[in-house]
Amino acid sequence: MELPVVNHEDYFAKIGDNHKFPINKFSEIADYLIKKKIVNNFHKPYPCSDETLKRAHSDKYIKDIKNKTLDKNEVKKIGFPLVDSVVQRSLIATGGTVLASKLAIKYGLACNTAGGSHHANFNGGAGYCVFNDVAVAAQYLLDRGLAGRILIFDLDVHQGNGNSEIFRDNKNVFTFSMHSKSNYPAIKSVSDLDVELEDNLEDKKYIEILKFYLNQLNEENFDYVFYIAGVDIHFNDSLGKLKISDEGIKQRDEIVTENFFSKGVPLCGVLGGGYNKDFNKLVELHSFLHQSCAKLL
Repeated sequence: MELPVVNHEDYFAKIGDNHKFPINKFSEIADYLIKKKIVNNFHKPYPCSDETLKRAHSDKYIKDIKNKTLDKNEVKKIGFPLVDSVVQRSLIATGGTVLASKLAIKYGLACNTAGGSHHANFNGGAGYCVFNDVAVAAQYLLDRGLAGRILIFDLDVHQGNGNSEIFRDNKNVFTFSMHSKSNYPAIKSVSDLDVELEDNLEDKKYIEILKFYLNQLNEENFDYVFYIAGVDIHFNDSLGKLKISDEGIKQRDEIVTENFFSKGVPLCGVLGGGYNKDFNKLVELHSFLHQSCAKLL
């Protein structure tokens, strides 16, 4: 069976050629997955509706994004220019994670080629995150009765503060974030379980810590998991502070996906962050998520 993967050409947005965020990675990842025969076709999402967005964001914030009337300071916090293609990208990428979340229920595993915008909270965006796609999709599944107890398993190098804030009082969503202690955001929020990593951590210790906490979480009986597979933990990432190798990231993704798949827990995988100094390497690293899922199906 082929792994269901969600992709759309509108994942690309016009943010300027010299922007720090590697926006070209979304189309390149899609091409890479086809070229390497990891997938043959993509599932195409629709833009996320206001009704679905309101499950995790305020009506005012949604309108300010769509009408491009967001306060300049709030736009600066996001880090993207608020132009039509950014608005479209934010809606379509969020719709992509909602679609992938439903496909995961049907097939056991599904991935988006975008997503993991975990710094956006109920009232605003931040850190290259406009809408919190995982939070929107998680609440969608809960409201539709498609999941009962959800784990957000976040291995991006940066803390998933938006998820922890949105779900602070929601006992049906457990937020786990294993991240660089000294990295963005400067002021961390409180997840259900935060694991703070010291600078320059390498593969062996990282994998030991990962396995330890996975074993703990396996006792919790979650019936759904969102996996934010950020590759900014790589030693050559311009925004990371860890020293994880290619092999370490590949092993991490295989451990996480196999852990939940073997227990029959549907897993929706999303990209998370990645700012590698070598663009081609960045694309390859992101593909490890999809490769590890494809092997299991």
